[in-house]
Amino acid sequence: MDLSTSYLGLELKNPLVAAASPLSREVGSARELEDAGVSALVMYSLFQEQIEHEAAEHDHYMDFGTDSFAEALSYVPSRAGFRREPDQYIEHLAELKKALDIPVIASLNGTSTGGWVEHAKNLENAGADALELNTYYIAANPNTTSQEIEKRYLDVIAAVTKTVKIPVAVKISPFITALANVAKRMEEAGADGLVLFNRFYQPDIDLESLEVSVDLELSAGHEMRLPLRWIAILDPVVKCSLAASSGVYTSHDVLKLTMAGADVTMLCAAILRSGAYVVSDILKGVNTWMERHEYKSVKQMRGSMNQASCPNPAAFERGNYMRALNSYAPQF
Repeated sequence: MDLSTSYLGLELKNPLVAAASPLSREVGSARELEDAGVSALVMYSLFQEQIEHEAAEHDHYMDFGTDSFAEALSYVPSRAGFRREPDQYIEHLAELKKALDIPVIASLNGTSTGGWVEHAKNLENAGADALELNTYYIAANPNTTSQEIEKRYLDVIAAVTKTVKIPVAVKISPFITALANVAKRMEEAGADGLVLFNRFYQPDIDLESLEVSVDLELSAGHEMRLPLRWIAILDPVVKCSLAASSGVYTSHDVLKLTMAGADVTMLCAAILRSGAYVVSDILKGVNTWMERHEYKSVKQMRGSMNQASCPNPAAFERGNYMRALNSYAPQF
């Protein structure tokens, strides 16, 4: 089977990409992922808070309101907690480029322009094949409008894409009100691809210490349904690349997301739970299914079940919502 695909203008040997994770922090584990079969690697994120030139703007946004809610202070990580500062991140990127034959995609995580632009250029100069902008912003201020948040994202995209020549993908939140409209505007602002979706890690409350506790819950398999739905909706209306992220565990997940219109599917939790070998198992499963159903290539299959091509496009919209609720029968 021809599993090759194109993502952000990069020709990849298959649609399995290693998403940003701790596994990219070491050259050895990155090599294991390449040997297992991933076609590209997204590095762990360089955070806006790590960029020294962004310190003043960071203080403005992160300290706003903390005098009212003391718990909010626990959300702001101290600089000492970061694994690598910007210069070390760039050095590590260069090391990965020397060690790997697959494309390496750098990742910037933040909420405003500032130091992003300068470091995007530094990452390009260090050899990054592409750049992923990881947008993570909680609009907790009731005076902040959706238009202001969208403008912030669009300003970042425009500023970065005007600065670098490498392709730029944007990893977005599923909580955007008019997602299809914003996706089109992000494409118009210069985004070469969209990654659906960024996961917001929710805090909890420790009832014994009465403190806010923060832990990381890996995605579950059912979370794949959210990017599946939106990729199927967006594929006919945007020209940029689409990447599926969250809940990708099996070859069937990869096949479904590809049919919906994904150019690549990003693996993270599946690898963290099962190890790099799961990549080989997924590729074997994709090959077997395609052979059994007489598909010759991934490109032939991609988008065959998007909203425009699906025999029942309403299944991706409100019609399926009503049908699902009305058809459910309790088992007790």
